Amino acid sequence: MKSSRIYSLAVNPWVVMGSIVLGGVVGLAIPAQAQKLALFGDLYVDLLKMTTMPFMVSAVIFSLQRLFREGGTSRLMMRVATVFVATSAMVVVVGAVVLLVMRPGAHLSSQTIHTLGQMVGSDVSSSDTVMNLYGATEHAQQTPGFGDLLTSLVPTNIFAALANGDALKALVFALLFGLAVGRVPERISSGLSQALETVYHACQRLMHWLSYPLPLILFCMVAAQLGKSGLGPLQAMLQFVLAFFIVSLLLLAIAAAVIWKRSTYSLSATLDALRAPFALALATRNSAACMPSIIESLVDRLGFARARVELMVPLSISLLRVGPMVYYVCATLFIAQLYGHPLGIVEISTVLLASVLAGFASAGMTGLVTVSLIGMTCTYLRLPFEAAFILFLAVDPLCDMLRTLILVIGNTAAVSVICPRPLKI
Repeated sequence: MKSSRIYSLAVNPWVVMGSIVLGGVVGLAIPAQAQKLALFGDLYVDLLKMTTMPFMVSAVIFSLQRLFREGGTSRLMMRVATVFVATSAMVVVVGAVVLLVMRPGAHLSSQTIHTLGQMVGSDVSSSDTVMNLYGATEHAQQTPGFGDLLTSLVPTNIFAALANGDALKALVFALLFGLAVGRVPERISSGLSQALETVYHACQRLMHWLSYPLPLILFCMVAAQLGKSGLGPLQAMLQFVLAFFIVSLLLLAIAAAVIWKRSTYSLSATLDALRAPFALALATRNSAACMPSIIESLVDRLGFARARVELMVPLSISLLRVGPMVYYVCATLFIAQLYGHPLGIVEISTVLLASVLAGFASAGMTGLVTVSLIGMTCTYLRLPFEAAFILFLAVDPLCDMLRTLILVIGNTAAVSVICPRPLKI
């Protein structure tokens, strides 16, 4: 009972937000000392990553095995494809509408333009659209594309993929292996099923324990980040960050409403069930590390079928990259507005489609590599992403939090739509 109260306190939204605010104050007040706190955040994220791979592999294989025994696999896959396409289209349209209405990249003050110009090493108000940041960059020369994803799906060595933390390759292996195990007679595969179930529950318990120090870890991570970067980059990119924040709030509200309508619980009970994945997404900025809490929320707190949820959560988190998708739309439209590039129906439609493809291409990618995929969408409009790359780099820690929140809560909503509605209690 005592541990339950500690857990509830650790994932309480007010405690989470208070830790973030307090960390920001300390980071700005004593930046040199605050930067030393980054060690605790790095260790915490590494501990979470340590359990992510065995959890995902065991959950997918075990769930597919049970799914084949229960039947209905083909109908489920059709529903998955429909929800994935509809969700992708919805998030990019919401992002585009907000950016086109707010126009954060247009009509900037001369002081802001001067600050942005200093950050990219050139005057962003220039009409030259072939600007480079200190010459051609590696990101400009080799931007990962959708074809790169297709050619790198199959792991040549599953143990190397697990050791390197390659979530996408591990997922592909788990899906194929799970399909094969599902066709093996139960009298032969029962031992493997019990072993996988043990690994799954052990990882889930470990993740639960690691939720206890969340407020302290959030404080350390925010203090270290603001102690390193300060408020300068955030002030210069304030309009973009504000627009992306509004997009994030809209999508989070839609996702919460979908989960509420799909569950049999009240709105307050539904929001209470989402506290753990919400807090973990803020703290870790790692969607894979949030998978156990998503499953716990949907199954234990909201009553969805465990077999479906345990399969759909890893699959959707790895492939339905709604956070990066909406981020690419917002970033590309912001750059177009920044350089005064005209946007018609054809251009906007191109950005939407390219952002969805770039989102799928971001599977298995994290950090700056995810940001660099903005170049994939900018290419279609001939926009100078190389010059603007440093702008998004400067505010990425904050945007990464919002991307992860959209990805985690958005995929929770998608899984709730894919899975059968729980019976009314």
